[in-house]
Amino acid sequence: MKTATLLVGWCVLLVLSWPIALAVLVLAPLVWFLALPFRLWGLLVDAVFALLRARPVEGLGLVAQDAAGLVSIGARATSNG
Repeated sequence: MKTATLLVGWCVLLVLSWPIALAVLVLAPLVWFLALPFRLWGLLVDAVFALLRARPVEGLGLVAQDAAGLVSIGARATSNG
């Protein structure tokens, strides 16, 4: 449906102003190609944030709780025997 709407819109533009319609036809792939690296970076950043959401800090061993119940960051829990 989206493709048909774009095609009809381009045909209307072709009838009203054919130089602009031809410029759109030529420049649309160029704009898509120039925007591609930004879309890939967005995908990469989204994947990193999804990974960080999926791995809680406790699962990485960055937060440890000692016998007194105090939380220390950056150290693993050790038993004092």
